[in-house]
Amino acid sequence: MSRVLEITDLQAGYGSVQILYGIDIHVDEGEFVTIIGPNGCGKSTLIKAIFGIATYYSGGVKYRGTEVSGWRTDQLVNHGIAYVPQVDNVFPSLSVMENLQMGGNSLDNSTLNDRIERSLEMFPDLRDRVHDVAASLSGGERQMLAISRALISNPSFLLLDEPTAALSPLYQQQIIERIDSLREQGITV
Repeated sequence: MSRVLEITDLQAGYGSVQILYGIDIHVDEGEFVTIIGPNGCGKSTLIKAIFGIATYYSGGVKYRGTEVSGWRTDQLVNHGIAYVPQVDNVFPSLSVMENLQMGGNSLDNSTLNDRIERSLEMFPDLRDRVHDVAASLSGGERQMLAISRALISNPSFLLLDEPTAALSPLYQQQIIERIDSLREQGITV
């Protein structure tokens, strides 16, 4: 199994407030890895540090053997990493279709349309809502949209920050099933 992500002695936080001290973790191809802990322990900060959103102080973040510490988010996306935040993960004033298109704004139309179709096949509940603004979606539908938009970039590694938080049991189950199917498609989660 090849190593997808390797973090060594990661120190990160927000501005001058350090949250993470010496984090070591690795993720291998095809794994489904979860970070579990109480509120405020740094789970979201870890994901944001990997994705270049939190302030990186020191340590190593390697993706498929390449040091990516300090890379811009667009560089990470272009190298196969996608991220779905816990909150504020859709553009509420845009339609479902416009949100999906935002996930592939650098793709040619044919590729973008193919990937949107694949996303709508994975989350068929969104198909009837493509012209509705994202603000009108339920929490579960918003989460489906956020994951779908991330998948438009065709990632091989997907970072999800609490993908089932505040969702009904029905939507929690649907999201978990879809995430598991991603792993079966070769996406490391």
